[in-house]
Amino acid sequence: MMSKTIRRLDASSRDFSTQLDALLAWESVADSAVEATVAEILQQVRARGDAAVIEYTNRFDRRQLTTAREFCLDKSALTAALERIPAESRQALQSAADRVRSYHEHQLQASWQYQEEDGTVLGQQISPMERVGIYVPGGKASYPSSVLMNAIPAKVAGVDCVSMVVPAPDDQLNDLVLAAAAIAGVDEVFTIGGAQAVAALAYGSESIGRVDKIVGPGNIFVAAAKRAVFGQVAIDMIAGPSEILVICDGKTDPDWIAMDLLSQAEHDEQAQSILLSPDAAFLDAVAVSLEKLLAELPRREIAAQSIRERGALIQVSDIAQAIEVSNRIAPEHLEVSVDAPEQYLPQIRHAGAIFLGRHTAEALGDYCAGPNHVLPTSGTARFSSPLGVYDFQKRSSIIFCSPEGADKLGRIASTLARGEGLDAHARSAEYRVAED
Repeated sequence: MMSKTIRRLDASSRDFSTQLDALLAWESVADSAVEATVAEILQQVRARGDAAVIEYTNRFDRRQLTTAREFCLDKSALTAALERIPAESRQALQSAADRVRSYHEHQLQASWQYQEEDGTVLGQQISPMERVGIYVPGGKASYPSSVLMNAIPAKVAGVDCVSMVVPAPDDQLNDLVLAAAAIAGVDEVFTIGGAQAVAALAYGSESIGRVDKIVGPGNIFVAAAKRAVFGQVAIDMIAGPSEILVICDGKTDPDWIAMDLLSQAEHDEQAQSILLSPDAAFLDAVAVSLEKLLAELPRREIAAQSIRERGALIQVSDIAQAIEVSNRIAPEHLEVSVDAPEQYLPQIRHAGAIFLGRHTAEALGDYCAGPNHVLPTSGTARFSSPLGVYDFQKRSSIIFCSPEGADKLGRIASTLARGEGLDAHARSAEYRVAED
């Protein structure tokens, strides 16, 4: 049923593993032409600074900048935007920001030390990064939630300066994005985008300070630029298309589940929406709901292609098998729409964010629940975590040796160093060993 809209798979079929691999297959659309273009932009910005940033911004964003001052946005513009937006929008942004900040304050790590019997002290010092750059899509696009999710954890971590780059094609800036920057406490805003913005953040220019880390989503050129500057600076991740996987026992309203699947499908044609259920009749009902609800969506063409090409309704034998399949997929977003969902948490090993219960729509996590919506995609939840305060903090080891500790550790280090053939290491340790 509904094969023309979304494929159906059966986890009990002999070739299910092969079918699942084909469904999940996704390769970045980055190609050699994109990488060559990005490499040229990075090289030019590194060599020529603001002049190159202006040149590429005028070319790609259809602007007429003549000086760097024109892409440096005064903080008063953020406050003005906050005052211009409707009161309802302002309150929604503030409420979302408060929840995001409260959640991330729980992630703060503290420095620690302990002392051994001989007086040696060991520990770890937690320090925030000094400068962080956040990339925010701009122009007609409006992603204020991206500003909140990237800037607030950095500020909670204690980052000294959060610099935001946001493109302004045809000199268009979105008030919601600027208002979110005001609420999140962004320190600097530069109205530039693309690979030139990533280069300016990574290498610095006359007007833009070099940062320690770059976070935030962008197009294929932004992703390629982030990949290229990694090592020069840290980055959050190279994100793939949005994903949602829903596990349902068949007792949730099929319209609810269908719309949850569509909430990711409307992102772009490459987004992936998958439903796992042991109830075949429920899968049929969701298929009918998908067709009905698709017709109502403004972005129905995008969502329809996503559902048709990358979506799936998968019948499993039970919830345990659904979790087994989910762990193999390691989805960005996982909804567990079943009775008493908490009982299954210990079995869920790989997921970016886990939404428990029938009333917990993934969309709440995108905007205002509190946890970060910057999540690992394309199976990387097997080894990656959501963006958080810990991504903006560094750890330094602390070692303090008492004379007695230096004697004990020096003897051990000397033996090991000589075993590795490193004489200076051994002698350095031995200088602090007490004479027998």
